[in-house]
Amino acid sequence: MSFLEVLIAALALIALAAVAATYSYGRFARHTSAPPSHALPPAEGATPIDRALVPLLTAHPELNGVALLADGGRAFAARVLTARSAGRSLDLQYYYWRKDVAGRLLMREIIAAADRGVRVRLLIDDINARGNDSIYLALDAHPNIEVRLFNPSRNRSNGIRRGLELALRAFRVTRRMHNKAWIADGRLAIIGGRNIGNAYFNAAQASNFHDLDLLVAGEAVTQAETIFDGFWNSPTAVPIASLSRPIARRLPSLPVPSIDRDRANVEALLRLVERLDAATALAELLGALRWISQVQIISDPPEKAVAAGKQGWLARRLYRAIAETQSELQITSPYFIPGERGVLALCALVARGAEVTVLTNSLAATDVVAVHGAYASYRKRLLRQGVRLFELRPELRPAGVSLFGSKGASLHTKAFTVDRHTGFIGSFNFDPRSASLNTEMGVVVVDDGLVGEMRDIFAQQTTPHCSFRLGLDHGRLCWDEGSQPEGRLLQEPAAGFGRRLTAALIRFLPIESQL
Repeated sequence: MSFLEVLIAALALIALAAVAATYSYGRFARHTSAPPSHALPPAEGATPIDRALVPLLTAHPELNGVALLADGGRAFAARVLTARSAGRSLDLQYYYWRKDVAGRLLMREIIAAADRGVRVRLLIDDINARGNDSIYLALDAHPNIEVRLFNPSRNRSNGIRRGLELALRAFRVTRRMHNKAWIADGRLAIIGGRNIGNAYFNAAQASNFHDLDLLVAGEAVTQAETIFDGFWNSPTAVPIASLSRPIARRLPSLPVPSIDRDRANVEALLRLVERLDAATALAELLGALRWISQVQIISDPPEKAVAAGKQGWLARRLYRAIAETQSELQITSPYFIPGERGVLALCALVARGAEVTVLTNSLAATDVVAVHGAYASYRKRLLRQGVRLFELRPELRPAGVSLFGSKGASLHTKAFTVDRHTGFIGSFNFDPRSASLNTEMGVVVVDDGLVGEMRDIFAQQTTPHCSFRLGLDHGRLCWDEGSQPEGRLLQEPAAGFGRRLTAALIRFLPIESQL
């Protein structure tokens, strides 16, 4: 038998194994589905959130309340407050939930809510859940908490079998649920870019994310609940108890880490949690709401994770909004890979007179070097056509931007504004993964005031002490640290040789569609 025949036979065998694995997984998912459940309807005055919010809703008929959560500490406090004030339900949907200080403290809050009788539904994407089954199973054992994993692996403990399964289901495994939603009592929703972990709340020791959430109250929250129910009841969301053996019905021990390097972060978060008076702080949080009419919470359908159809995909809606730009487009995307189509679209906006500005991570600031390598090949073309590019510094100047003492920074905000009146905040990155592979979620608002706040944040993050401005010097890419020529750099700033080499090599690999 020739080498070619052996190769063809091997490939055929692998293909058959992959088909069998996918078919087997589909049958497994159908047989492990749980009875559907749906959002609990709000009631007048039944919970602390009801009693605090209903008078505001009555005073602002047919409007939705929105408030930006740009500061990490405030975003953390908002989740603590809504969990403590909830009396009916908590529906939580996240790409991942760390076991660090912030993750454990918020997990304590949802356990306390469940102890009061609050129904908790926790939906986590499985790609980052490995090693946490014992915690999720213990939570699931609580009579008022149910945990489901999205697109999970069947093999939970054996690394070799898990790896084999992932390899055989490679095309499905790469499709993940990237949504982020925290919904309390069907009245308040926090939608945006933050996962649950120290870095998202300015509590990491080495580096923290610049991120953005939107607190929403009003009828738009019903949209968030409908989205959650769609994912929760989809065949791809599997109860954790169907995947791993049940354990003793006791709640997990969640000691807060206290090793020296985390001590300052622990103390800062504990102080923040301890000083929150739920009633007073909830009133202050709701008092910051801006009441507007045009708010829409949107999402990809869960079917996108199994490559079923392309109806209702989020990217199409967002690209249409961007295409309507007349005067100004500002994009914030930590992972920015525009592709040929995106380059043409952005350059067309510039050609018709719009100012287009993009803020993304520098090579030194990014946490995914491969994405930067793919993005880098588009920079010169964009700059030549008049698109303005900024890259976030890895260490902010002046020091002290982080509430908890870390100077390291990485961009994680996913947002854009169009013509000073339309804005988007969510989980969607301008890259192929968000467009075609992951499910994404976010909020579209039309309001000059709120968009003005978003533009103020963008303006601050593109100042010289936060970002490098990219340019061309005789055709060569350069990074400006300020307005003076001597502040111009001619290679990727603050990035080591290893990072530069890795990013350069990525440009030659045919993997952009997976980034």
